[in-house]
Amino acid sequence: MANLPEIRCPSMLEIATYVPGKSTLAPGQKVIKLSSNENPFGASPAAYETLRQCDYLHRYPEGSSRELREALGNTYGLNPERIVCGAGSDELILLLAQAYATTGDEILCTEHSFLMYPIAAKRVGAVPVYAKETDMTTSVDALLASVTPKTRMVFLANPNNPTGTYLSQTELRRLRDRLRDDILLVLDHAYAEYATAENYTDGYAFVEEGRTVVTRTFSKIYGLAALRLGWAYCPESVADILHRIRGPFNVSTLAQSAGIAALKDQDFIRHSCEHNHLWRERLTQTLQQLGLNVYSSQANFILVAFPEGTKNAQAADTFLQQQGIIVRNMQSYDLPHCLRISIGGEAENTSLLDALQRFMGA
Repeated sequence: MANLPEIRCPSMLEIATYVPGKSTLAPGQKVIKLSSNENPFGASPAAYETLRQCDYLHRYPEGSSRELREALGNTYGLNPERIVCGAGSDELILLLAQAYATTGDEILCTEHSFLMYPIAAKRVGAVPVYAKETDMTTSVDALLASVTPKTRMVFLANPNNPTGTYLSQTELRRLRDRLRDDILLVLDHAYAEYATAENYTDGYAFVEEGRTVVTRTFSKIYGLAALRLGWAYCPESVADILHRIRGPFNVSTLAQSAGIAALKDQDFIRHSCEHNHLWRERLTQTLQQLGLNVYSSQANFILVAFPEGTKNAQAADTFLQQQGIIVRNMQSYDLPHCLRISIGGEAENTSLLDALQRFMGA
């Protein structure tokens, strides 16, 4: 076999392949999937209807996602010219790292943050740096203390995945104001619609001031995960760069059309949020009564810490799978004592609680 060319970015070999939440168990077994933070109601009926009417598979997409960007601008009160759409927010995270970091630079995130951040860093030869959290919550002081002359970007999920915790508007302001002018702050707000805290902010005002990007996704509240659709609100110069380096047809026509239809159905979004808020509180309170530590969440999942011994997280995960319930094992996030549990439908949540009550011997 002929020798292959050398990889010119050796840090790529350090990337641990991203492993998504498990979807299946034994062949043919019916499961309750609570591992990937998906909307238990699926997508808006309007989005499904749009897909059913598709008759344009032979045509290339409109390259800039213009109609979708305009719909996003109308929905969120933003300038469409500063919106860039991508194949999920994952693509935009990777593109931002490609544009603003290179070999030897540092990309800062928190110790328990979305796994795509270190992947994005290593993909371009940069070094991921992890700031310590306080009680599973981002510490602005720790982030600022971790900044070095090599720091080029800060990735911050707010609410955070996998912890569900968040930074208030005041704390975000303190972080943004104290970062150097040449550091790009990327606020990953994949779960923004689920946040109910009064001092939470969508972050768009920071973008208007520059040096900040907000990334969003249609995979969570909008239920379009299969179509891979995300977007970013950026300063003009950042939007220009992302448009230059993204693929020419990076968002399919199907995804664009479904996204536009989903944005019009805000009743679906409100219903999903109300259900999530109700069951997030109910699951949290019930599991705490079982003696489990549940971290306060502003997302559509909860992070549950289990005790050591026979009732530990791995034993709970095994027991739940035996009941046909799939949650997210947190070993890849260096949280082996925890399970992340998505908020499901009423019947799914009830089955989960019943199973955990039996596991804990309640």
